[in-house]
Amino acid sequence: MAGGISIHGVDVARGVAAEGLYVELHALAPERRRLAAGRLGANGQLDHPTVRGEGIAPGPHEALFHIGDWLRAAGYPEEQRGFLDILPFRFVVTDPDRHLHLPLKFTPYGVSLFLGV
Repeated sequence: MAGGISIHGVDVARGVAAEGLYVELHALAPERRRLAAGRLGANGQLDHPTVRGEGIAPGPHEALFHIGDWLRAAGYPEEQRGFLDILPFRFVVTDPDRHLHLPLKFTPYGVSLFLGV
C-alpha cells in the first residue's frame, strides 16, 4: 500500500480488537486541522480515506486515541479504567508516498504505539 496512514487498535489485556475506539487524526502544520475522526471497526482499524493517502502531506501529525472512554464502555472495573484518558501520539510524515501504519496495543495501565509495517 503506497501513501496514507492506517490506525489499528488492540486491547492486549483481553486479546480483542478495539472495536469502537474513537480516534482522531490531525495535521499540525501550517495550522492544526482534523484530517479524520471515527471509531475503529470490528477488525480494530479505522476505515477512512486517509488510509489511502487522501489529505496526507509532509509535516507533523497527531493521532488522538480516546482510550479512557473505550475502557469505560468495554466494562472494565472502575479501578482499571481511570488511569488512561486521551492518548496523543505525534509523528512526522516525511514522504507522503510512504504508507505509515500505527498499531496501538494497550491495557488499562499502558500502551505500545509504534511505526508498523
